[in-house]
Amino acid sequence: MNRVYNFSAGPAVLPEDVLLEAQEEMMDYRGCGMSVMEMSHRSSMFQEIIDTAEADLRNLMGIPDNYKVLFLQGGTALHFATIPMNLMKNGVADYIVTGSWAKKAYVEAQKYGQANKIASSEDETFTYIPDCSDLPITENADYVYICENNTIYGTTYHTLPNTKGKDLVSDMSSCFLSRPVDVEKYALILAGAQKNIGPAGVQIIIVREDLLRDDVPDYVPTMLNLKVQADNGSMYNTPPCWGIYICGKAFRWIRDIGGLDAMAKRNEDKAAVLYDYLDKSTMFKGTVRKEDRSLMNIPFVIGDKDMEAKFVSEAKAAGMENLKGHRTVGGMRASIYNAMPKEGVETLVGFMEEFEKKNG
Repeated sequence: MNRVYNFSAGPAVLPEDVLLEAQEEMMDYRGCGMSVMEMSHRSSMFQEIIDTAEADLRNLMGIPDNYKVLFLQGGTALHFATIPMNLMKNGVADYIVTGSWAKKAYVEAQKYGQANKIASSEDETFTYIPDCSDLPITENADYVYICENNTIYGTTYHTLPNTKGKDLVSDMSSCFLSRPVDVEKYALILAGAQKNIGPAGVQIIIVREDLLRDDVPDYVPTMLNLKVQADNGSMYNTPPCWGIYICGKAFRWIRDIGGLDAMAKRNEDKAAVLYDYLDKSTMFKGTVRKEDRSLMNIPFVIGDKDMEAKFVSEAKAAGMENLKGHRTVGGMRASIYNAMPKEGVETLVGFMEEFEKKNG
């Protein structure tokens, strides 16, 4: 088996144990004579799969009983609209813009009400998280929205914003299940699966029950009505069955390695390997303010586009894929999600050291 180290920002690396287990069950899931991909979502066997996945996720995160867990489709970008459609009771919301995805969510929300940009780091190309200790929160805002980890720019919130009592909504797509969180600090959490826990096609929304409304505007599509989805157990229509099945296995994998405390330690250790090297290198430089660095996405540059292209090409030949930075920022980016082993980061740093010796 010739596996590469896959540093893609998403769809991204998955745990090998999960892939091998799915491979074993591909043709015949637990003696039923068919694959999960062929199984009716109305069958008792699939109901057990989704129920177990939800129970394991609740256990991992300590999700309180007054929160609903939804497994939906559409990707986070679709739910940039779902959130204001469902949560804007007063028609007002505050957005903190710290990257491309937060900016897109802010622009989308303007279609459905008054979206206020109350803080931003765009002035320095999203290389930091703004001070959120005393924000100009709008008096009648229904919620405050953040993108908690910025996949493209490599920043993250290490301290949540002071929302002054307003509900907090967080897009956790690229840091979901990377560390423990206090779910009760959030009104709604959304996360695309394709970064840390599963294949593209599954969107997880964790939402406090009191936010599910009978009085959403008439223009809200039934599929984007969170109360309808919750009332139907994420199965108003056919859900992304295969993706939910893989996510369930990833939840078990995290549980088996010690849960979110162990996962956080694992992620901190492997990120330190790369950041420590970047801090001492004379060729490679990190692009993010140190106190705001992400553990999941680490962008870095050389400052010479030809040399950067050479680095990406030679790294690929050495078995390290998808290190090219996002097209909007250039340079390189190593996404080191949950399933990336520490050995992968150590291999990357070893390659960077040799590249610097040869080309410095």
